[in-house]
Amino acid sequence: MNEPLKNDKAKQDKLKEIIKKLHRGADVKEVKKEFSNLIKNVSPEEISNMENALIHEGLPPEEIQSLCDVHVEVFKDTLSKQKKQNKMPGHPVHTYIQENKEVKNILKKFNKLVEKVVKTGGNEQILKDFVMELNRLKEIDIHYTRKENQLFPFLENKGFSGPPKVMWGKHNEIRNLLKQIETSFKNEDWNELKNTIKEFSSAVKGMIFKEEKILFPTAMRKLTEKDWIEIRNGEKEIGYAWIKPGNLWDTNLTQGLLNKRDDAETTEIGDKERGSTFHLDEGNVSIEIINLLLKTIPLDISYIDDNDIVRYYSATEDRIFPRSPGVIGRAVQNCHPPKSVHIVNTILKSFKKKEKKSAEFWITINERFIHIRYFSLYDDQGNYNGVIEVSQDVTDIRALKGEKRLLDW
Repeated sequence: MNEPLKNDKAKQDKLKEIIKKLHRGADVKEVKKEFSNLIKNVSPEEISNMENALIHEGLPPEEIQSLCDVHVEVFKDTLSKQKKQNKMPGHPVHTYIQENKEVKNILKKFNKLVEKVVKTGGNEQILKDFVMELNRLKEIDIHYTRKENQLFPFLENKGFSGPPKVMWGKHNEIRNLLKQIETSFKNEDWNELKNTIKEFSSAVKGMIFKEEKILFPTAMRKLTEKDWIEIRNGEKEIGYAWIKPGNLWDTNLTQGLLNKRDDAETTEIGDKERGSTFHLDEGNVSIEIINLLLKTIPLDISYIDDNDIVRYYSATEDRIFPRSPGVIGRAVQNCHPPKSVHIVNTILKSFKKKEKKSAEFWITINERFIHIRYFSLYDDQGNYNGVIEVSQDVTDIRALKGEKRLLDW
């Protein structure tokens, strides 16, 4: 079992065998011992490729997600020896790593505060400090959302979609722990609060390890400089957690390559359509006005074509849900966490079969009531042309009473 492997395929097969054994309940120590010769030479990309292959072979991402921490434990010794990704300030990887450093600092302060909360039962000043640090911790959602919307789409374009799905599921586990922390705090259940924060801290530190030892090294090898420029240019749509990115890594150095490509793609639009008037069912409007209308309407609008590919989202000033340029051209299934993909597929299937024409949901986010609707699109011949998603914050609308007939500016 410890004989050298002759080729990469043989190594990948052994890696997959490791994970399958773990999924069957094998002891971590025994697995590490059995495959010690293989494990000590494994690279981050090989681990990622192995997970990707397992998912493409039919193993649900949720199953890999459930044992993800165990997988990392098996490979932890060799991964810990990997070199750090020393990118220049401003490069997306450098920004992610700086955010990781900051969240570690926040966690140290946060863990000390919770000890004081448990001991004192909630001193007023301590509780105030705790809330402030908790609100800072919540910014970790920006870190994960940026990964999901900007980094993951580019990896998917390289045929590397499995591990991002698993990692998205782990993001949501951390988000749920944050909600549990808030609930325990509101209920003044200090022991529960302490236990949940311990679990949360462990999960965040585990995610940092997975990012810096597996995800980022793999991404650096799979993505081109042009990819990283596009990733960087779209990040502002999501924002950053705790820090501002540096500027030593200058996207303008190779921006000319992107401009040439973009100019080639938009020449026809620029010459023939921009400034032209389009005849609609009712009226004639230019493409500039159509774009302005869609950006001004107080709705989040997204269009998914008949092949389930995201082709458009309205760049409104105050979006309800985060969107960035990385989503364009992405399979809509990859824009949702694994646990909700089956709902997306059910809606799409029913629309394509013309069994249903719409679907709606309503949820509460930060005490705001959000109405989400999906509408199927059919042309005059009844052919399916995709789906439009419309989301609206209707909190204030629901609160309206009586009438308002006069202008009160």
